[in-house]
Amino acid sequence: MILYLHGFRSSPQSFKARLLAQRLAEPGRGDEWCCPQLPVSPLDTIALAESLVAAARPARIALIGSSLGGFFATHLAEKHGWPAVLLNPAVVPQRDLSAYLGEQPRVHGGGSIVVEAHHLDEMRALTVTSITKPERYYLFAATGDEVLDYREMLAHYPAARTKRIEGSDHSISEFADYVDDVLAFCDSAAVPFAPNPPTVPREGAATD
Repeated sequence: MILYLHGFRSSPQSFKARLLAQRLAEPGRGDEWCCPQLPVSPLDTIALAESLVAAARPARIALIGSSLGGFFATHLAEKHGWPAVLLNPAVVPQRDLSAYLGEQPRVHGGGSIVVEAHHLDEMRALTVTSITKPERYYLFAATGDEVLDYREMLAHYPAARTKRIEGSDHSISEFADYVDDVLAFCDSAAVPFAPNPPTVPREGAATD
């Protein structure tokens, strides 16, 4: 199972999600793909992701997280030991999204979401202050990201496998060039599903 977590105001219709789904479908692997519409609440997002995996009970699992989805993927990776590809991940979303309180339009499919102050508190509670196993991650960081600072990404995932993309943008517009690399990592790093997770480091907590 490959669980894709989209970014803020995005959806399963994002171009990166569609490219990945198409590439998996071509060799008949479409049943491995899972890309839900994520709720606004970060805690509900984590609960949804965990419930989908628990219901599927996949033989093996890997995560892909884009932007805010990368923040969620990091939490799940530390909590459950699942490997994760991170595409321009948000590192401090409770800070970055403080400017987006209130009603915000969705990027895909119309409609809107309402971001409330308690959602920032939920992000703070889910924060991983320090990753424990860098080999669990594959970071894609674009120096031309106009939304997030790639230097924060590099600092937050030290020693992780990293593809630093010179230029590009937050969406990684040339993502088609990296799809095979992303899926190859998921295939090689995917781990068996285990129902009993370890404890995730929380913000302010000491880590090994």
